[in-house]
Amino acid sequence: MEQSEAATQKETVGNICVKDSGENHSNEATAEVPSQESNPGSVCKPPEEKEPRFKRLKLFEKATNMSLEKFIDHASFDRFSSTFLPLYKQNPQRMESIHKQFIEELRKTIKEDISGLIKDGGLDVKLDELDKLECAAKNNPKPAWRPSGVPEQDFCSFLIPYYQKQEAYMRPELKKIKAENAALAQKVQAGRESIAQTEQRISAAVDEWKVRERKKEIYFTGLFLQLLKKSEALKRLSLKV
Repeated sequence: MEQSEAATQKETVGNICVKDSGENHSNEATAEVPSQESNPGSVCKPPEEKEPRFKRLKLFEKATNMSLEKFIDHASFDRFSSTFLPLYKQNPQRMESIHKQFIEELRKTIKEDISGLIKDGGLDVKLDELDKLECAAKNNPKPAWRPSGVPEQDFCSFLIPYYQKQEAYMRPELKKIKAENAALAQKVQAGRESIAQTEQRISAAVDEWKVRERKKEIYFTGLFLQLLKKSEALKRLSLKV
């Protein structure tokens, strides 16, 4: 059953390919007729930039689909039924429906995993960038880079421009950071000076307070002694009386 289905699929694919080739030949023929009938004195327009002949994303999808179909072909119904032979003997139709469901789920799961890998890795963007680079390289008259045969020179020729770009980017950033650090250092120095002045004022105020307290202590001590002397003199007078 699986072999017959595969044969019919191949036949349909072959018919489609033959139709496509026939249509392409007919389109080419129809495209050549007006070019021959055109006026020789007509002004030719400059050719527009063409897109890459084969888009890498489409090629990647085509390759993954072909690999998927080849992988699924190995999970044929004969192998599946031979693995579960007792169940196949009991109910072949049921086993066939289980196999179809298994193939559908397997294909769906693998396609979801492949699409997830494409999305996580950003392959669509990267492959499009490669297509754009290919188009840009066609319009570039300069020859493409080729290794010189000396690994040190090739390594330096690749790294030196990169480091020069990094240096050109880092120099203004370094100046900016140095200016910010200088401004912060000035602020810190001003803060330290204000703290030192505050400490000096506090220490001067404490010294003044100590002097005042000392004077008060001396004054009250002298007053206490005077009162004490007066009280003793009063006691003596009272004893004489």
